[in-house]
Amino acid sequence: MKVPEEPCQCPDCLRFYREHDRLIREFPTLRQQQEINWAALQSFRTLCGRVLEDLQKKMNKNTDNQFEENCQTGTLEKKEKSITQVVSDLENINAHLYSIEALMERIFDVKVTDEVEDIFREVAGELAPDPLNIDRLRLNRLLHQTPDLPDK
Repeated sequence: MKVPEEPCQCPDCLRFYREHDRLIREFPTLRQQQEINWAALQSFRTLCGRVLEDLQKKMNKNTDNQFEENCQTGTLEKKEKSITQVVSDLENINAHLYSIEALMERIFDVKVTDEVEDIFREVAGELAPDPLNIDRLRLNRLLHQTPDLPDK
C-alpha cells in the first residue's frame, strides 16, 4: 500500500497534528516525554476505571430493579445488553492499559546526559516549531499566501 505524500487534512488529523506538535514543543526532553506519557496513561486508567465502576453499579442496580420495571422489558433488555457490552469493552481497555503500564515502567530505566537532553530540545524545535513565532507566520504568509490570522 502506497502512503500518500501529503498528510491528511481532515479535522481529526489536523487536531492530532496540532496536539502532537504542542506536546513536542511543551515537553521537548526525554525526561519530560517520559513523565507526560506516564501521566497520560495514569489519567486514562483512572478515568476509565471510575466510569467502569459507575457503570457496574448502575448495571447491578438495574438487575435488582429489573422485576419492578417488567413492563418495559424490550427496552430494558436492549439497554442492559448495551451496558453489558460497554462494561466488557471498558474492562478490555483497562486490561490493555495495565499491560501498557507494565511496559512503560521500563522507560524510566533510561537516563541521558544533559548534552543528550539538549539534542532532544534542538530536534523538538525542528519537528514542531512554534506556530505563532513571527518568523514562521511571515514565512507561511509568503509561501502559502494565507493571512496570519483567520477571518473574523
